[in-house]
Amino acid sequence: MTRFTDKTVLVTGAGSGIGAATAHRFAREGANVVLNGRTREKLEAVARTLDPERTLVHPGDVSDGASAEAMVAATLTRFGRLDVLVNNAGVAPTGPFLEASVEDWRKVMAIDVDGVFFCTRAALPHLLETGGNIVNVSSVSGLGGDWNMSFYNAAKGAVSNLTRSLALELGARGVRVNAVNPSLTFTGLTEGMKDDAALMARFADRIPMGRGAEPEEVADVIAFLASHDARFVTGVNLPVDGGLMASNGQPKQA
Repeated sequence: MTRFTDKTVLVTGAGSGIGAATAHRFAREGANVVLNGRTREKLEAVARTLDPERTLVHPGDVSDGASAEAMVAATLTRFGRLDVLVNNAGVAPTGPFLEASVEDWRKVMAIDVDGVFFCTRAALPHLLETGGNIVNVSSVSGLGGDWNMSFYNAAKGAVSNLTRSLALELGARGVRVNAVNPSLTFTGLTEGMKDDAALMARFADRIPMGRGAEPEEVADVIAFLASHDARFVTGVNLPVDGGLMASNGQPKQA
């Protein structure tokens, strides 16, 4: 498919995981792709697998407003337009509420929430010009609570509800805003979990499809939501979770 030919897509957190898979998916469909993240080496490794004529590496910290503005400005300088913003950058601290640090709280809010805020504010004037759209990477953790992940739950809950609110505000102005809400996905954030056989068995027991997701499976849904195929879809928090949220939480019965 070539749904994004001559369009420009900006992906934050593009150095690995869902972000890198998303960049590859949009590139395969003809898009100019801007790769943002904090580590230039990771971004350049992804860029080497893409068409250099249609790829821009722009390192930066999304939790800094000036950095977000500079990223969007560089996008416009290189490609002349912006059609899709994928707010993917995030961190996921874990631990009991009273034991997790204030620094962890501030870090997750700065990256997971402020990052979405700053990038959206910087990109929105240009998305209004192109009739573009935003896809936020939230989580099933933004739709319900987890054990010992209260900071992450709070941050992703904010992203999920900001998605809804912006969709209401911007729909009549031609900009759609949606989110994907993955469950367990095998990325750098979950590195090492695959080696815990007991934990993987518990996930397999809870996820009807019996496994976690690969980043490409989330990226494919992001591309759908950003495409013309989803032109009448806005304000959606779409679980990409192998059926996890189909359950009311009760255990399997014989």
